[in-house]
Amino acid sequence: MDGDLEEIISAVKFYIDLEKESGMAEFFSKDESLLATKPVKEDLETLKKEVLKCEACELSRTRRNVVFGSGNPHAALMFIGEAPGEDEDIQGLPFVGRAGQLLTRIIEAMGMKRSDVYIANILKCRPPNNRSPLPSEILACRENVKRQIEIIRPKVICALGKFASQTLLNADKPISALRGKFYEYEGIKVMPTFHPAYLLRNPQDKKLVWEDMKKIKKELDKN
Repeated sequence: MDGDLEEIISAVKFYIDLEKESGMAEFFSKDESLLATKPVKEDLETLKKEVLKCEACELSRTRRNVVFGSGNPHAALMFIGEAPGEDEDIQGLPFVGRAGQLLTRIIEAMGMKRSDVYIANILKCRPPNNRSPLPSEILACRENVKRQIEIIRPKVICALGKFASQTLLNADKPISALRGKFYEYEGIKVMPTFHPAYLLRNPQDKKLVWEDMKKIKKELDKN
């Protein structure tokens, strides 16, 4: 029996070596996790616990709170902004300041409540003095929002403003050129539109955002 076992081991080793020499070396050098059982899909609470401890960029040193996101984890509609402001940093919740109050009114005008949708930002920490997100900060944080989207799997994402839209769509066009039409992110419809903070400064463009919301509502009402 010992001789038979040695022959089997030798044959297997020879086969593996042959496969490596024939161009399969990359396969055999891959992480062993590929052979492991696929993990159960993570939930938002698991991800949140991880993100609350994040120190991937300098914003972790100046924040009061991580602003993870809030709302319905099974939402058909997800709003994604750029970054928390001062009110959000204090409360640890997204869109609770003046811009957030306007977003709430927009959601209600669509016939929904905030508890029906999910709201998040590209950055989970406030940039000092509400400055624009830096490319390095977006790069450090974008995996978090990507994982949020993967968990929630909304039917439609509304990208609020330039940074959210450009990040999700990997585009460099201004928001004025992107808004008003649907794009796709990982098979999910994306509607870019103006950020509520912009609308506070430019109320004449509220009608354009409402046109975008009507398109979203029509898409949600399908099926």
